[in-house]
Amino acid sequence: MGKKIRIGMAGCGVVGGGVIELLSRNAGLIERRLGTVPEVTRIAVRHPDRVRTLSEAARNATFTTDPLALVDDPEVDLVVEVMGGLEPAGSLLRRALEAGKPVVTANKALLAEQGTALLDLAEQRHTDLYFEAAVAGGIPIIRVLREGLSADRVLRLRGIVNGTSNYILSRMSREGMSFEEALTAAQAAGFAEADPTLDVGGGDAAHKLAILASLAFGVHVDLSRIPTVGITDISAGDHDIAQGFGYVIKHLARAATTESGELELSVEPMLVAKESGLANIHGAMNAIEVESLGLGSSLLAGPGAGSLPTAMSVVSDVIDVSRNLQAGAQGRVPPRAYPTDAMEGASIARRDDAWARAYLRFEVEDRPGVLGFLATRLGEESVSIERMVQRRGAGDPEHRASVVMLTHRANLGAVTRALRTVSERKDLVFSAKALRIESSDSP
Repeated sequence: MGKKIRIGMAGCGVVGGGVIELLSRNAGLIERRLGTVPEVTRIAVRHPDRVRTLSEAARNATFTTDPLALVDDPEVDLVVEVMGGLEPAGSLLRRALEAGKPVVTANKALLAEQGTALLDLAEQRHTDLYFEAAVAGGIPIIRVLREGLSADRVLRLRGIVNGTSNYILSRMSREGMSFEEALTAAQAAGFAEADPTLDVGGGDAAHKLAILASLAFGVHVDLSRIPTVGITDISAGDHDIAQGFGYVIKHLARAATTESGELELSVEPMLVAKESGLANIHGAMNAIEVESLGLGSSLLAGPGAGSLPTAMSVVSDVIDVSRNLQAGAQGRVPPRAYPTDAMEGASIARRDDAWARAYLRFEVEDRPGVLGFLATRLGEESVSIERMVQRRGAGDPEHRASVVMLTHRANLGAVTRALRTVSERKDLVFSAKALRIESSDSP
């Protein structure tokens, strides 16, 4: 038998309950792999009286309303944080790491906001801070970046990391729903919160991208410097037109190195080719594509949320940390793939300096001269048009038309300036939008 591992768990909601269920359901398998089954001996929750009957892995657990008590308990070897939020979770992690107790967390927001300090502290105290469940639920992307690709140079990663946004865009694309209809369906299905702002506005994806980029490129990423655009401005018409051009609209988190060595980061809706792997990730699924120098392109896909998928990542981390405890080898693998003294400050490229093809959509007055006006304004910024379609609804009393253009590769700052100039003619142009076209050869 291996050394007994005793867990103090902060939070016992959807994910916490899943952790306990997996530890019980897979007890035999875990014991074969680890030599013991970790036991949840103490649980911190706001309302202990509301916790449902627990399974075998935590049947003898004692409850507390004070998360910090988990650290002070000498009977706790490992702290698991699944409560979420910045506080008291942040104080709990700092106290545990200061005490040299390893931590497993699923808290993406905390890691994105305070990850640098917490990871530095873990390394200073020679203990473990594992966080596989913080990004993309059950997909083992953290372990791949931290260990699986440790011999390779990552050039680019991009992915669908928010299941709510992907569910909404999938329903819009496949069923012709409006954004509002698809959001209502997502809330009814339990894929969207009552206040979905963090998901549909891109904030959740930006938190995850900050973590992924730090691991992939060995840099400190300032969350505030990630350009972030949500999906609320995407219409059913955009999906229909994009499909006619051979594309699907996806909300992507993207990080790539540029030729000058800078890091290009963004979270935004983009057009991806119908035949690409990311275009075929539907519903609440997540997927992340990583391109590295030696391996080339690889794609990991799976459930990005939910009790058991997320709990699976947590328990996998628990097993990994438990092995380190048994071997007396805490801190063996740097939690962010690079030792602290090898981390660099990220030189973030300005989005306006990036080059890509773009999808442009204008709602315009349907009269002679408008197309010429649009082409002239774009041409003044050296934005060249590759393809164009014009649509107008039958019997439109306002005589409006939708003009959609795909550009050749262009400077995105120039595209933005052109749209700003076009939008000044409110007598001709009612609205203008631009979406990036993501291609396999984009830097």
